[in-house]
Amino acid sequence: MTLPENYFEDVYRAREDPWDFASSPYEAAKYARTLAALPHGRYARALEVGCSIGVLSGLLAGRAAELWAVDLNEQALTRARARNADHPNIIFERRRLPTDLPDGPFDLTVLSEVLYYLSPEDLETALDEVLARLSSGGTLLLVHWTPRVHDYPQTGDAVHAAALARVGHGLRWLHAERHGDGQQGYRLDVFTRNGP
Repeated sequence: MTLPENYFEDVYRAREDPWDFASSPYEAAKYARTLAALPHGRYARALEVGCSIGVLSGLLAGRAAELWAVDLNEQALTRARARNADHPNIIFERRRLPTDLPDGPFDLTVLSEVLYYLSPEDLETALDEVLARLSSGGTLLLVHWTPRVHDYPQTGDAVHAAALARVGHGLRWLHAERHGDGQQGYRLDVFTRNGP
């Protein structure tokens, strides 16, 4: 079952930065790898799904003329807007996977630490919706924590496997990385959308 909205309400009510996105050396290194893995220096129109408090959003804003950063939690979005007040190219909106996404096309879509909150069925729908909004030749980047988390419906490896199953059916696989270990680690995969 996809995690309900009140799960995130409780998480953001308990802590300003629940996953230490702004202060963790692990997160900083992961963000650096995420940016380094992007195959293009600049993107015209980008989408970040699950932006949380906007730490990665601020970094992506330097690589995109326009960035749509979406999250289902209004507390997180309020913090993200305040953190990124000096980035007028970011549009923050409340949206919910699997189907409530801004209209495309986007030439970059980043799914960082978000897809494992979805049920397997909602994951498939979300990937369909994301790909429908990705421009021909556009970049899709997934990065997720790989150790199992007891209250998440899926692992990072499971959600990346679902994306990899689409290679040859609208996606081409460009790049893969795995960092850390079974206790603290993540994987990163970069795809491009095949032309018509």
